[in-house]
Amino acid sequence: MQVSLSSNEPRDAVSSVFDLPDHLGKADPTLIAADERHFAAIENSLRRSIADLTRRLEIERKAPGGVGQEAMDRDMQVHRLTGQLRALRRYGLDLCLGRIVGAGESDEPVYIGRLGLLDAAGNQLLVDWRSPAAEPFFGATHANPMGLASRRRYRWSREKITDYWDEVFTEEFTDGYENYAALDDQSAFIASLGSNRSPKMRDVLGTIQADQDAIIRAGSRGALVVDGGPGTGKSVVALHRSAYLLYSDPRLGHHRGAVLFVGPHEPYLAYVADVLPSLGEEGVQTCTLRDLVVEGATARVDPDSNVARLKSSVRMVEAIETAVKFYEQPPKNEMIVATDWTEHWLTPEDWVEAFDAPDPGTPHNEAREQIWELLLTILMDSYDGDTPADQVRKALRRNDELRTALDNAWTLIEAADLVADLWSVPAYLRTCAPWLTADEIRQLQRSDAKNWTVSDLPLLDAARQRLGDPDAALQQRRRAAFLAAERERRAIVIDDLIDADDGEGLVQMFRGGHLHSVLAEGNMLPPAEPDLLAGPFEHIVVDEAQELTDAQWQMLLQRCPSKSFTIVGDRAQARHGFTETWQERLGRVGLDRITVASLSINYRTPEEIMIEAEPVIRAVLPDANVPTSIRSSGVPVRYGSTAELDATVDNWLGANADGIACVISTDISASAHPSPRVRSLTPELSKGLEFDLVVLIDPHAFGAGIEGAVDHYVAMTRATQELVVLSS
Repeated sequence: MQVSLSSNEPRDAVSSVFDLPDHLGKADPTLIAADERHFAAIENSLRRSIADLTRRLEIERKAPGGVGQEAMDRDMQVHRLTGQLRALRRYGLDLCLGRIVGAGESDEPVYIGRLGLLDAAGNQLLVDWRSPAAEPFFGATHANPMGLASRRRYRWSREKITDYWDEVFTEEFTDGYENYAALDDQSAFIASLGSNRSPKMRDVLGTIQADQDAIIRAGSRGALVVDGGPGTGKSVVALHRSAYLLYSDPRLGHHRGAVLFVGPHEPYLAYVADVLPSLGEEGVQTCTLRDLVVEGATARVDPDSNVARLKSSVRMVEAIETAVKFYEQPPKNEMIVATDWTEHWLTPEDWVEAFDAPDPGTPHNEAREQIWELLLTILMDSYDGDTPADQVRKALRRNDELRTALDNAWTLIEAADLVADLWSVPAYLRTCAPWLTADEIRQLQRSDAKNWTVSDLPLLDAARQRLGDPDAALQQRRRAAFLAAERERRAIVIDDLIDADDGEGLVQMFRGGHLHSVLAEGNMLPPAEPDLLAGPFEHIVVDEAQELTDAQWQMLLQRCPSKSFTIVGDRAQARHGFTETWQERLGRVGLDRITVASLSINYRTPEEIMIEAEPVIRAVLPDANVPTSIRSSGVPVRYGSTAELDATVDNWLGANADGIACVISTDISASAHPSPRVRSLTPELSKGLEFDLVVLIDPHAFGAGIEGAVDHYVAMTRATQELVVLSS
């Protein structure tokens, strides 16, 4: 997004944007005077931009709605202006992340912002962080300075700069900097790592590192896997990559709802909810896999892991096609369809022809109306009587025997009923999935077939996609009848107006078709509310992707025909194991053009904790991608008794006015704490989150084998400052 101004009003001075502690020694006017002048210009531009956008939005909202494409264009303009205005109001001067200076003698500072900003004369005040010009701000290193002489990063607090750091990349600029207070390579980022957490993911845009930025800016063709251990910033990369692609990729940026972001669970989505809006992107759909299917809200975890495994294969999803074909069987015998005037013959070949009528990909239930209409046409083609053809066709349409024959041959069916039949009718399941053994078929049967589990959801989704809405045909007929009646009524009104008008203007407007088309547009019924998660999407981002089963991948693939994915995960954090490579796993489920990018630096977890966590995961996964921590908290991991839980948490709360703690255990009700700054979560629901203090309760109760070790490892690595392990 880039905002420009048409106003030429003079700039007003603003109070200093810097609020620097004296002990930092960074408040020297020679160091910050240029920034002060630039922020004064930004302040004026922001104020006038907000006023300008507010005025333009008011004009658009008061303008006539129009019809057809005109109405759609107006709505899009209102949406665009509203988004720009909301983004500007969300931030003040802290839109600015920092500045870069090129190595050329005449290079002026370039200021990097959350969005682009021009002043009234068209001068660039802020460069959007996603533009190519901003790339060195994130990507420059001493090994590859990308043409920079220096970089400055700001730390903001309540719209004031409370600290800043400079990095110098060329030797000629280093001379004389030995005692320069602001010169502190990487400190902007390192210092932020140990800061207190909050219930929402922190704003980290200004401290994205070169290895992360390279992945964020990678192209969107094919599937990009971001593989990295705990604390490497995978989620940060995934979220910022979503915003970057919407800005840079024409396939995505011009379509609302083009990107879907899939998180592992609801606590995670709540945690990251502010990130994309803070980047000016509010059109990204976010969800969990459960949200893709209506039954997901109440689905339980399958108590039998073997049953869940049987349902999780691609073959079981493909069995849904066979299950639907069971309800698409043309009659094998001829039948006579009688009316008051004649008898009509329908042969098996006629039925086959009618069943071939729907276009490929038409959902089963929605195809039925097309088949019905072709059957009527086939019957009428053989009619040569004297009774008017439309009268005979109406009689055929009312023929109960014909309609019953179609109902039996091409049966309307609900997705839930179809999947439930698989778990309650062994012969049906055997027909649809002949590779299953008799014992496996028995295991999959259950008394309450609609007591849905998580492993049922991909099958329900596949069935719903294949079947469509059983009421669609009825709704379509009702809509067509309503519109036909409305058009007929309005045509009568128009004819009466023309007959009654003595002047030329109204008659000419109607005869020219202008008012007629307006009235015709006006009688259109509003479309049904769209399913925003149905797709298709141009790009899908999947976080914690190592947990997805083959069947769950099918839910996403059918929503993304382009197979353009960002896949974020860690094979070592797969609760049920991940023995393949990413290429093998994703190729098996149907993805191609797979690229893997690795993150190996742990920016979050102190080395004191990683020293304790690494042996836990290596015991079951010797080749685990354990990242290297780049900082130390100075606080060793502490072990104790569960009797110390309340005292541990209360002491931490008393010593820390800010920050978030989490107690991780298998029994969250027993470990709950009344403070809103203390969460209680299971190991699985803690995945993707981070806390200042983590207290593990009885990690031996997390289970044995890979699942228990992964849960233990994940829970330990949620801590950014302190880890306490308490056992019974």
